[in-house]
Amino acid sequence: MRGRILSRLFQGRQTSVVSNGGQLRHYHPNGDPPRILITGSLGQLGTGLARLLRSKYGTENVIMSDIVKPSKDIVQSGPYVFADILDFKCLQEIVVTYRIDWFVHFSALLSAIGEQNVPLAIRVNIEGLHNVMELSKQYNLRVFVPSTIGAFGPDSPRNPTPNLTIQRPRTIYGVSKVHGELLGEYYNHRFGLDFRCLRFPGVISSDTQTGGGTTDYAVQIFHDAIEGRHMECYLKPTTRLPMMYIEDCLRSLWEVLVAPEDQLKRRTYNVTAMSFSPEEIVAEVKKHFPDFSITYKPDSRQNIADTWPEVFDDSEARRDWGWRHHYNLEAMCQVMFDNLRRQHQLEAAAVTR
Repeated sequence: MRGRILSRLFQGRQTSVVSNGGQLRHYHPNGDPPRILITGSLGQLGTGLARLLRSKYGTENVIMSDIVKPSKDIVQSGPYVFADILDFKCLQEIVVTYRIDWFVHFSALLSAIGEQNVPLAIRVNIEGLHNVMELSKQYNLRVFVPSTIGAFGPDSPRNPTPNLTIQRPRTIYGVSKVHGELLGEYYNHRFGLDFRCLRFPGVISSDTQTGGGTTDYAVQIFHDAIEGRHMECYLKPTTRLPMMYIEDCLRSLWEVLVAPEDQLKRRTYNVTAMSFSPEEIVAEVKKHFPDFSITYKPDSRQNIADTWPEVFDDSEARRDWGWRHHYNLEAMCQVMFDNLRRQHQLEAAAVTR
């Protein structure tokens, strides 16, 4: 095998990190790359992460899953299976049949949706997580579970919010994420489970539609601006929240997923790139679309946002495993509009065929 081989322990087995031309890939001793299952893969992060991981480990080694009927493009892009995270046997069959090594668990009800259906949020966000954790323990998997700025509450310091501080969230989404963080830490200490977790801020992407999250206004604003629509924002103009462009988000996930265990001083880390308010992103959007208009009509999501961090302290991630963001507000706005223009051109060309 060409390149420089750095050996380290992986889940009680020997795994190698092979460097070829500055690109890292992570192999088992027999030369096979890891096989990865992504739950909730048709959400905001799943499709992008599958694309990233497939580029590194091969299309057939990354299995997307969800309970949603996939599009033709998703089916043609690589393996996709139905996976109900509330069905332990269903998940177990997938893990065994596809010889899964790494488990990325995205399935969850977001903040605003969870408040509308608390019993369902408990089942999906907590009971579903228990199935994932037990399977990961049973089959000695590496497991990544995302957390959120919503894991903090009004008693937490908001500017900045450190990695380790009081967490008393007031949404079922936040409560379930704190539960996940603590359960993962417990499984790591008690059973040696290789659990890894990042607290993500609001994630901004041009690939998916908004899904009921409290930070989703910062995605919707780009669609409204480029399509010439007036926007009604459900947050106050001065409500500052941490944010991150999706490419930074997915890269941070992969970097912590492959980081050597001796670099991880914690099992859960804050990561972020920027903080801004609606009025600040509007000012940047108007550099591209001067006629863009917006009004503010705060709803129940304002109450949620008022308990969340304004500025995220991710210095521990930067220190321990070298996290660095690439996109600030200006760069993010530019790439978002570039991507959306390209999408609109493709859609227009498809219509005229």
